[in-house]
Amino acid sequence: MTSSDLTLEQLQAEIAAGRVDTVLVAATDMQGRLQGKRITGRFFIDEVMDNGTEGCNYLMAADVEMNTVDGYELTSWERGYGDLKFVPDYSTLRRIPWHPATVMVQCDLAFLDGSPLSVSPRQVLKAQLERLSTLGYAPIGATELEFALYNTGYREAMGNDYRNLEAASTYNIDYSLFGTGQVEGYLRRLRNEMDGAGLYTESAKGECNLGQLEVGFRYTDMLTTCDNHVVYKLGAKEIADQEGKSVTFMAKPNDREGSSCHIHMSLSDTNGTPVFPAGHGTEMSETMKHFVAGVVATQHDFTYLYAPNINSYKRFADGSFAPTAVGWGWDNRTCAVRIVGHGPALRFEQRVPGADANPYIATAALIAAGIHGIENKLELPEALEGNAYTQDVRSIPRRLHDSVAAFGSSDIARSAFGDEVVDHYTHAGKVEMAAFDAAVTDWEVQRGFERL
Repeated sequence: MTSSDLTLEQLQAEIAAGRVDTVLVAATDMQGRLQGKRITGRFFIDEVMDNGTEGCNYLMAADVEMNTVDGYELTSWERGYGDLKFVPDYSTLRRIPWHPATVMVQCDLAFLDGSPLSVSPRQVLKAQLERLSTLGYAPIGATELEFALYNTGYREAMGNDYRNLEAASTYNIDYSLFGTGQVEGYLRRLRNEMDGAGLYTESAKGECNLGQLEVGFRYTDMLTTCDNHVVYKLGAKEIADQEGKSVTFMAKPNDREGSSCHIHMSLSDTNGTPVFPAGHGTEMSETMKHFVAGVVATQHDFTYLYAPNINSYKRFADGSFAPTAVGWGWDNRTCAVRIVGHGPALRFEQRVPGADANPYIATAALIAAGIHGIENKLELPEALEGNAYTQDVRSIPRRLHDSVAAFGSSDIARSAFGDEVVDHYTHAGKVEMAAFDAAVTDWEVQRGFERL
């Protein structure tokens, strides 16, 4: 049963019959993680179904380790860290097959008076979807989210300080059926149980790094794509944990290839007709040219929204299939933006986001970029041909410091997202940088303990 098949009325019947006893009430935090509560079926029917539930507003003002952080306008110790409201979106109802008798509903976050929380990731995306809708367009697409699988469980990995983990493969298994066959027990569960959670699973394949894998899902509207993305991310980790394994969605978990979150997107009009193709081949419409031009033009302004962590920038390396050059190309994986497909399937692929990206925020950035291109009728620059790594073109920001500064000072960003959102996420970037600057790394100790 897919998420769209499970109605609220059916859920009530399932709870009454004892076939569902737990409802996960979930919202996505700034780091792109599902947070929430496990509600008993009876209490969900009696109270939560009509009224939602509450949670501490520090969920939208904490760092990756859930530390309280000063400097946010939203909340603080001085303001008492009050509650936010979880408002269920019942179009997201879905079964969670890897937990018995369990369903999930994803929520929007709001203030207690019911007004939406503009800085919550799902609301940031919905605001850009509304802006695009006023132009007569709706985006469809998919994310390609890679991860690394280890035979070492999470508890053991933590006990080992995440060193010397046993990867699920011992060599590059990109497209290798034999290589993925060796982890098919996990992959089969992941494919089938994502299907059971309402995602349209297409395929799974190996990738280049040790233990690196990717599961592909069919395109749909971008809000649903992002809702599905965070469910997939949670499920991949929980299923691995149940199997005594672990997965990581770090952009660069080691010195080999990083893990990406490529985003494919196209637009349709109000009738559902694709507007990117100009014909049946690969010719782009003026709308597509303007949209892609906006994505290219705002790459510096919005890189932080695609790469929000210190580790994100370790992934950008020449010859790694992760982009370093600002530009676009025809079916060219060395470029930041790749044009792919033909006819109704003509689309662009944004290759900058890593697996650690928040899908709602990264997708919102793409839409805001495209709107900027359409509204200003930006001209699409010449395509990059050949190896973009070796060409003398502008580079993607290579440090979090640079991308946060570019985002915070961007008039385009402030016009698209508003000061409240820009200031909130700029502060989150500064918090990440401060945490890293205060840390003593293994590299420093190994380099200097004896030699200095």
